[in-house]
Amino acid sequence: MQDYYPFQEVEEKWLKNWEDSNLHKTGDDPEKENYYVLEMFPYPSGNLHMGHVRVYSIGDVIARYKRMKGYNVLHPMGWDAFGLPAENAAIKHGNIHPKEWTWENIAHMKEQMKAMGLSYDWDREVTTAAKDYYKWTQWFFTQMFNDDLAYRKESTVNWCPSCETVLANEQVVNDACERCGTEVDHRDLEQWFLKITDYAERLLDDHELLEGWPEKVKTMQKNWIGRSEGCRVNFELPKLDKELEVFTTRPDTLFGATYMVLAPEHPYVSELTAGTEKEEEVEAFIKKVKKQKEQERTSAETEKLGIFTGAYAENPVNGEKIPVYIANYVLMGYGTGAIMAVPAHDQRDFDFARKYDIEITAVIQPEDQEEELVGSEMEAAYAGEGYLINSGKYNGLNVEEAFDKMAEDFSEAGFVKVETNYRLRDWLISRQRYWGAPIPIVYCDDCGAVAVPEKDLPVELPHDVEFSPTGESPLKKVDSFVNTTCPECGGPAKRETDTMDTFVDSSWYFMRYADSKNEETPFTKDSLDQWFPVDQYIGGIEHAILHLLYARFFTKVVHDMDMTDYVEPFTNWLAQGMVLKDGAKMSKSKGNVVDPKDILDEYGADTARLFILFASPPEKDLEWSDKGVEGADRFLNRVWRFVTENLELINNAETELKADTLDKDGKTLYRTMHASIKKVSEDVGKRLNFNTAISAIMELTNEVYSYLNDRSVEDTNTALIKEVAEKIILLLAPFAPFITEELWDYLGHAENVHSAQWPEYKEEALKKDEITIVIQVNGKVRDKINIAADASEAEVKEQVMEEEKIQSYLEDGNLIKTIYIPKKLVNLVIQ
Repeated sequence: MQDYYPFQEVEEKWLKNWEDSNLHKTGDDPEKENYYVLEMFPYPSGNLHMGHVRVYSIGDVIARYKRMKGYNVLHPMGWDAFGLPAENAAIKHGNIHPKEWTWENIAHMKEQMKAMGLSYDWDREVTTAAKDYYKWTQWFFTQMFNDDLAYRKESTVNWCPSCETVLANEQVVNDACERCGTEVDHRDLEQWFLKITDYAERLLDDHELLEGWPEKVKTMQKNWIGRSEGCRVNFELPKLDKELEVFTTRPDTLFGATYMVLAPEHPYVSELTAGTEKEEEVEAFIKKVKKQKEQERTSAETEKLGIFTGAYAENPVNGEKIPVYIANYVLMGYGTGAIMAVPAHDQRDFDFARKYDIEITAVIQPEDQEEELVGSEMEAAYAGEGYLINSGKYNGLNVEEAFDKMAEDFSEAGFVKVETNYRLRDWLISRQRYWGAPIPIVYCDDCGAVAVPEKDLPVELPHDVEFSPTGESPLKKVDSFVNTTCPECGGPAKRETDTMDTFVDSSWYFMRYADSKNEETPFTKDSLDQWFPVDQYIGGIEHAILHLLYARFFTKVVHDMDMTDYVEPFTNWLAQGMVLKDGAKMSKSKGNVVDPKDILDEYGADTARLFILFASPPEKDLEWSDKGVEGADRFLNRVWRFVTENLELINNAETELKADTLDKDGKTLYRTMHASIKKVSEDVGKRLNFNTAISAIMELTNEVYSYLNDRSVEDTNTALIKEVAEKIILLLAPFAPFITEELWDYLGHAENVHSAQWPEYKEEALKKDEITIVIQVNGKVRDKINIAADASEAEVKEQVMEEEKIQSYLEDGNLIKTIYIPKKLVNLVIQ
């Protein structure tokens, strides 16, 4: 037998065994509790990277542990297979179709995942670019269209000039494309949207249900949804004989509104200035502002630029005429695209008013200031609490009282409507590229936009397409795709040629896993609710807003369709940290990429998994370390040698371990074994602290080596060694599946180690016969003693006083006080 772990032959042997025996098939024992563990599925780029290795190893440990704990476990995997990279690869190489490129990559990555020992039920595999999946993506769209949750409108949208497609607001980060980093432009286009805003309040309020989510993720979503309580206020525009609507969270400051600001894109701008002396000047200003990025316009550091339109609005609370400006700091995409400006109590408005010499009227007086605020004398805006001034009959009310009273009075007057507003905008899903699910709509001159009936789904992507991005969908050039008949009247019609945002595909894939082979419906309610919601979801923090928000929205829509009883998709969510090298995220451009294949080839899957789980807590970033990999490999070989070198002793051991007959060292080993079982069980089952769980297994391994090194074979309790060997293998099994399977087989077990029962610890075994008491003199450690664990305080103090080292301190001073911390220390205060 080899004295080192022969991982290549062991991996080959057990991969075949697991596949032949369907070991990882989802359990269906009605007597067992169900558990659904899921890692975010990958884009099939062709190769796994270390980030993949980390997230999939985390999920696999949980899945294997739960199976051994007696659960039916659903642990599936699939492919987020639509998207730009496949299309860009086709453009780059010219001789490969996105479908072929995608499916080749899937096959390769699937083999890599199997080589890692990941225990997926591949019978439930889903691929979003497969017809049997995107048929139901399209079906969900048609249901939302019929329920007025999907609609088409012309809008100013984010446009990535590199990707040649529209982006949702959530896909723009710092005015750049979230995928490629190119600065985003804006265009006016007719696009398809999903009404996620209809669910804004539920998405916000249901955060209370997400007890197993990181607080920072919930905060990120709450900020993105951005609920604010306030009022819609109508200001008369006499020139247009129209009302200008604004939303404000401070109706208590209405008497202090001294000017209005419109976004340059607001439709009233052209009406107010058309044919006036201001028209040319305003148009030039608008062109200038449009060159500024959104983040630049809203930044506190950016200079506030504006121009007077020549028109006035009427403040409804006092009838005063106030000037209407346009300015760079107001955006059409937020609120109504117009604001009432109260410069005395908003610093941004204050700076603008000072710059353009606009009146400033203070209406909130600080309670701790005797001298009344005067707008013209203010050096900065006052945004604190206080009571009202210059506000007619409301003078003297505090801010909270004024909010309620003015909202009530002005609502009755008819120019205010109290409401809740949200920062969240509807989800723009149209994409002007090929490799995505076609939007299942046809346009008929007589019937308008018509959803494709279920019987005609899926609307298939044509194969022969010119992929070169032009700013329009490549499908527009495919006449056989575009030209069709209207499902309602049978007349000629044109298909929608935009495809869906790939985030639509990933917003429900976790539901399809529950019923992945169903050809009649996306899933049945019973099959989904058998597993739903996902007990443990694992993925990157970068998906906190995009994917997780969309998935929550989709789940609520599915709930409202009576297809599930649940309103949230993921009970617990773990955001794993990145894998770094030399302090930076791995990337080819930085030359710091570690290829998982190199590690698997040199050390094997068990070592790769063990290192990446041991090197850092899962939610923290992990710094790659070659020495760390070598250390993990040494440990596994140490376990291998312990079992194989003592195999004869273990297999010929006494049949029953009698703990009460163990000597002192044996009791220590026995206690360490049960302490390790407790530690690993709690760290994996409750805290997800895999690094400390592995450390506990290492400690047990060290302890058994120490025990064996200190005695002859004749003095060895073989039953204890056998039990320790079995427990090490069982505890290590979720982390290192191959070596533990082989060693379990060596011990003569007929069943797979991953089908074995997880070990239970004995509480009484954790009790120590002796404990160590630290002795301090004036707070400094001077000695230690071992004493019976059940010794009384008096007995402990008595033995402390008898210690030779302590006698010398007592002789040189007076004992003032004795401090005793049970089972830990005695501190003697000596003068």
